[in-house]
Amino acid sequence: MLLLSCITRISFAEHGITNNQITLGMSNALSGPASQLGIELRRGSTVYFDKLNRAGGIEGRKVKLISLDDGYEPVNTVINTRKLIEQENVFSLFGYVGTPTSFAIMPLIERNNIPYLMPFTGAEFLRSPINKNIFNLRASYYQEAQAQIDYLVHTLKIKNIGLLIQADEFGLAVEQGLLKAMKKYNIAPVVTTRYRRNTNDISGALAKLKNANIDAVSFVGTYEPMSEFINQAHQQDFKPVYTTVSFISSSDLFARIKYPSRILVTEVMPDPKHCQMNLCIEFLKDMKLAGFEQGNQIELEGYLNAHLFTQVAKLCIETLTRDCLIKKFESFSLPLEHYNLDALKSVRIDFSKKSHQGLSKVYHSFFESTP
Repeated sequence: MLLLSCITRISFAEHGITNNQITLGMSNALSGPASQLGIELRRGSTVYFDKLNRAGGIEGRKVKLISLDDGYEPVNTVINTRKLIEQENVFSLFGYVGTPTSFAIMPLIERNNIPYLMPFTGAEFLRSPINKNIFNLRASYYQEAQAQIDYLVHTLKIKNIGLLIQADEFGLAVEQGLLKAMKKYNIAPVVTTRYRRNTNDISGALAKLKNANIDAVSFVGTYEPMSEFINQAHQQDFKPVYTTVSFISSSDLFARIKYPSRILVTEVMPDPKHCQMNLCIEFLKDMKLAGFEQGNQIELEGYLNAHLFTQVAKLCIETLTRDCLIKKFESFSLPLEHYNLDALKSVRIDFSKKSHQGLSKVYHSFFESTP
């Protein structure tokens, strides 16, 4: 019986799986105006997988993460994904960044029947209708948009809101969420303007919004054009309240703000410096051991993505196939407990056949300063 088991394991064949290795493929922005997102997300995952591999991997199989740069351009994402699937023969696609990039590879995911795990986007088309190959960890853009509009309208009593939207699938995905959230308060944007992806050309949008008599700007895009907009607006004595979703790293954005401003970034991960969950404490310890003194929400998300993949894959270790991984994801639940073991404070990752999104909690990060 023991001999038969060994023979079965040695002869076992599955995409991206050998007796001693599991290969995952990642394509995201490692260059260009969204590069910090890709770099930091990959860093968090790499720190976790390196630790895992030093401890022997997943039942003797070490995780290899092949990371390619797409510069946040969908055409590059398609090229990279084809390479990962056809040449690198990866087991799963993992930790991609972006809505337009995810949208571009949907046909490849379907054609190759390959898992697409924990993309860095809250786009609704990755959540509804359910796609058996796609599993999201983070809260949706609809949930983030609702939190922003609740803050502006309910908390600050602001109703004159303008939208500044990146002109692509990402912009459209969040815009739909903002419009849906505003409709609950029976309001609509005073003005909507757009700018091109991967540019900082916001001068036309700034002029339009400045002249629209608004009190707040809900921005959809990346941290470089947003910081450029906020700094230029202040120089022109235009000082609205700003909100934006978690695709902008609050740490990267806030570091670029030169003037007193009021900004809300909705986040899908807690600030690890103030988080009391066991996983946050472990994350900061591992980041420091890896040579990184600080850790932010983006890196924490990458770290948690890797942790989640590992925990689910361990459930399939005797027959680690794509089909098994998907089946185990659909019934996976994991409490992220606080160090004081107070069950009431724990956050739970929950997946099911009816929901391929593990978390729903939205956090607030504020930049608020006055002269």
